[in-house]
Amino acid sequence: MRRLISYPWRRWPRLTKFAIGGAIALVLVVAAANLYVLWSGGDSTSSVADVPKTEVAIVPGALVERDGDLSVMLAARVEQASRLWHAGKVEKILVSGDHGTWKYDEPDTMRKALVRDGVAPEDVFEDHAGFDTWATMVRARRIFGVDEAVVITQGFHMPRALYLADAAGIDATGLTADLHHWGYQGRKSTVREVLSRVKAVADVTLDTPAMAGPKIPIATTDGRESWGPAPPPGTPPAGSPGG
Repeated sequence: MRRLISYPWRRWPRLTKFAIGGAIALVLVVAAANLYVLWSGGDSTSSVADVPKTEVAIVPGALVERDGDLSVMLAARVEQASRLWHAGKVEKILVSGDHGTWKYDEPDTMRKALVRDGVAPEDVFEDHAGFDTWATMVRARRIFGVDEAVVITQGFHMPRALYLADAAGIDATGLTADLHHWGYQGRKSTVREVLSRVKAVADVTLDTPAMAGPKIPIATTDGRESWGPAPPPGTPPAGSPGG
């Protein structure tokens, strides 16, 4: 009886076809998700004058530097929010971001900058569990009772932010915060945004839960009630590493 010998290299064409097919499917999924988010994103403008009067502006978080200063990207968002409030376009501002440790606090850093710029403290609300854009929008709707808002962020991020706001039940328009021609999006953040749009579609499809908490109705509450407790004595600036 003749013995059959299996040669592994004969399977390579089949494995190669499988790998190529999987890669093509992945590319199609990424492309479809990006096109859907870009197509679904609502209206936005770069002009404060063109923003319709709305009760609330939502400012998603971004990097706070190691010395506690706002990054260029975050500073532009805060500046646009301040302009909206001073122009009487919004009554309240909800700053939402990462506050995973005492040593890193995006919303508190944003709030302090707004108050320094003359925004009334009672009109600034802090969401300390806006760990990503989906969480920011879900909590804005469910915790703060926001059903209509102006979202302030950079142009590359705006379609995703508006798509997620709409999915969370918020009727949102956008004000872009592209105040400079540099410092917003390099190659790394471009790739990150492409992948983040895929995550956005997954979050909406799966209804990824955001952190729960007590209700803070933005329409009837003093914003200072949403501020977190003061950090322990000796805590480094908000952007410091190690926490």
